[in-house]
Amino acid sequence: MAKDTFLNRKTTVNIKGKLLDLSSPSVMGILNLTDDSFYSASRVGSIDGALRTVEKFLTEGARFIDVGAYSSRPGAADVSQEQEIQRLLPVIEAIKKSFPQALLSVDTFRAKVAEGAIQSGADIINDIAGGEMDDAMFDTVARLKVPYIMMHMKGIPKTMQQHAHYENIVLEIVDYFSAKVTKLRELGVKDIILDPGFGFAKTIEHNYQLMDKLEDLQVFELPLLIGISRKSMIYKLLGTTPSDSLNGTTILNTIALLKGANILRVHDVKEAAECVMLIEKLQQQHN
Repeated sequence: MAKDTFLNRKTTVNIKGKLLDLSSPSVMGILNLTDDSFYSASRVGSIDGALRTVEKFLTEGARFIDVGAYSSRPGAADVSQEQEIQRLLPVIEAIKKSFPQALLSVDTFRAKVAEGAIQSGADIINDIAGGEMDDAMFDTVARLKVPYIMMHMKGIPKTMQQHAHYENIVLEIVDYFSAKVTKLRELGVKDIILDPGFGFAKTIEHNYQLMDKLEDLQVFELPLLIGISRKSMIYKLLGTTPSDSLNGTTILNTIALLKGANILRVHDVKEAAECVMLIEKLQQQHN
């Protein structure tokens, strides 16, 4: 990867008229409004619980809060659009009322849910399906003029691991993003963040191949979000559980930061924020 390509990467996004600089890596705290997320400690079942979690995340250094009401773990139960909306919107409204400074992303692949969330106060759309599970998503993002986090996945969450076949995983992800970034640009979408989708339609081997070549995704000159927090690529390899995977998460987050990650999406904000601080201090020695 040429050095000038790295230096020319787009590191700002426009959030409701304000430019947000992502050249200094940021932490995104995960707020799960589901009862079946793979990491049980992350589940929040009430508005009061959500507000307590958000306050904790912001105090510990989160710049973003990612709110989701549809579990995307393999084999998760389906959630209707109406149920997803009922879970999400009151929580987003309550967070914005109590913490107006919080930057909220809504984790959904449904255009109608995304639009409702933005109207309720969310700032960013985080789509695990890259528009593949709702044909209206790209047009909705373009019309709303909000930043769009686009993840790579093949298939749907319930069956995605059946599609974990690649000749060259990095090249296939580059091709995937190339086509979608072009389409979004044609629609006038300017603020795009890429998520390579660790764990989504990928084996353990695929995940580590992807981490090894992560810097290759800088070819797009777009901000990069990495979400490996407590995932099976850690605990299955180590023979542990999601609850025992904080140390492994921190190690891989460190590697991701060294390879150019702009946002770390995590369950454990304090540890990720410390990781960012230490890596930034190290990198200052080269300036």
